[in-house]
Amino acid sequence: MSAPTGAPKSASTKNDSAKFAGSFAPTLTVNVSKSTTNGGASVPAQGGRAHSEASLPAPDFTSPADVRNYCNALRALMVGISFEVSMGAEILKGVLATVPDPEGRIGGSKARAWRVSRKLTKAADSAAAAAKNAAACYAQFQQQYEEEINRVKHRARKPSAPRMDWARQ
Repeated sequence: MSAPTGAPKSASTKNDSAKFAGSFAPTLTVNVSKSTTNGGASVPAQGGRAHSEASLPAPDFTSPADVRNYCNALRALMVGISFEVSMGAEILKGVLATVPDPEGRIGGSKARAWRVSRKLTKAADSAAAAAKNAAACYAQFQQQYEEEINRVKHRARKPSAPRMDWARQ
């Protein structure tokens, strides 16, 4: 005998969503594009990447703007890396938690997954600390070289336009 269409769902279908509650695995897309030719550009002798492929600007540091741009680029890069590595750690922990414990201990698979993913979590925390230190570096630069920066700022001000003095007739 079939159940009427307006009948409530059985308890087994009602709890189907609970089966998937602990397995959150968002899709993460990482696009990496590498060119095989360098367009005639020479590769630096230090073994580093060519500047067009670098994630950070060149460390020229010939002006306060160069220091600011470098610190901001480093901060932005490390914030992004911190987020990606943190997500990777959570995904790894979720995937490894589904592997059964060989000794059959209750919670053993989750404990093993946590111990492994803890290292990635520490790497994410280190990247976040690097981002904070990059911002702090520029703040310290401004504080230590305030006098030199202000000296140039005052000299570089544009002269104000002549104003009409209506009281003098």
